[in-house]
Amino acid sequence: MESIPEKYLQALVEISHNINSIQNPDELLESILSIGLEQLSAERGFILLKDENDPDSLLPRAVRNIDDDKIADAKEISLSTIAKVQKTMQPILSFDTLSDENFDPTRSIMVNRIRSIACAPLVYKKELLGVIYIDSQNEKARLTRQSLAFLQAFANQAAIALQNARLMSQLQEENALLKEEFHRIFAFKEIIGKSKAMDRVFQMMGKVLNNDATVLITGPTGSGKELIARAIHFNGHRKEKAFVPVNCGAIPENLIESELFGHKKGAFTGAVQDKKGLIETAHGGTLFLDEIGELPLNTQVKLLRFLQDRRFAPVGEVKSRLADVRIITATNRDLQQAIQEGHFREDLFYRINVIHIQAPPLEERRKDIPLLVRHFLKKAAKRFHQDQPSITPEALAALTDYHWPGNVRELENTIERAVVLDSDHKIDVDDLVLPKPADNTNTISAGMTLEQISQLLTEKTLKATEGNKTKTAGMMGVSLRWIHYKLKEWGMTE
Repeated sequence: MESIPEKYLQALVEISHNINSIQNPDELLESILSIGLEQLSAERGFILLKDENDPDSLLPRAVRNIDDDKIADAKEISLSTIAKVQKTMQPILSFDTLSDENFDPTRSIMVNRIRSIACAPLVYKKELLGVIYIDSQNEKARLTRQSLAFLQAFANQAAIALQNARLMSQLQEENALLKEEFHRIFAFKEIIGKSKAMDRVFQMMGKVLNNDATVLITGPTGSGKELIARAIHFNGHRKEKAFVPVNCGAIPENLIESELFGHKKGAFTGAVQDKKGLIETAHGGTLFLDEIGELPLNTQVKLLRFLQDRRFAPVGEVKSRLADVRIITATNRDLQQAIQEGHFREDLFYRINVIHIQAPPLEERRKDIPLLVRHFLKKAAKRFHQDQPSITPEALAALTDYHWPGNVRELENTIERAVVLDSDHKIDVDDLVLPKPADNTNTISAGMTLEQISQLLTEKTLKATEGNKTKTAGMMGVSLRWIHYKLKEWGMTE
């Protein structure tokens, strides 16, 4: 093969710099094809790569100046050329197909008036990645015998760059997965838990850290919804920007719109100066709308509009503004029920419910209670400038058995109170000041028989009616005779 002319050597240096700086495989393929067409003064071409599912097949990945509906024809025209390159893994170049003895004046070449063809294999470590095909109807195309050495060198460079881009893309995907796993296990330091319920939460949090998908966090009061929102923000790509929390239920209805979107001076009585809204304050960061279910309907409309195009207008201003804000919402209400009752817009619900994270009640994650207790003991001791007390097994058992209607928040308050009241650096049951444990014999639980449930229900109904058996029978939908019979059977005094 002839040596590469000097005019091509400089081009190869520039090409090497350009294509090796592109890490996205699709962008790289487009760049490779553009460079090939430019250097050889050709008009059209395409790049075919091996089909991952069928290594013997080549699929078009970059096409230039060939309509999508004609790519099949273009492949047919060049089929023999591509097949030969694929088999020999050597480049083929013809600067005049009509006089080249290696090319028959086939109907396809004549009809399409192709004068020049260049086809080179993309080979990396003796493995064929694909081929680059270029042709031209222009007699002035810069395809000469000296171009063959350049074409092969260029194709070799392109193959290396393509493989590097593929590896980089694969590494980025693996890195993203590793980051997700890292965050799931290590990054959410303020969120304590190893239960299956919390593992599901961590997995969802890891998936949304570095994108701007709108997140809806649901769960009972005190289950840590704001803590989850903060963890998503401060472990994600917006962590250097503001995290702005707002409790929609704590702001008077006539002020909520102004608080969120701001207002202009004179927009209403009391608007004595311009006010920046919380959305604008959160620009670049995250706006956390807690208790989103309490948002008035008229404000829901304006929020929906903002979620659609990220534009808003302060109260009293006509011209809209743009804000780059991620929205995370939370509620302890059943929004589906609120929609049915006409208190919440269905279209807004779908906008905020792109990603749903369910914060489980503490009752569903009792395995985490000992971990949380130790965490809150350490936190409380530091806050009150005390040595961290120990906790007796009996106290820990009492905390684990308690039903925690106030969830994690109630547990933290209980531990803080115990640390304050502690006098011997040891938390005992008496230091906890827990409500009296519920009488487990007075509750329905799994495994009870229908007879046991009937007796329990009868006892509770009698208590509610202050012992009135007639009312009890009516409320339970049974006969008075049945009540008398059962009370006698159960040995209950009448």
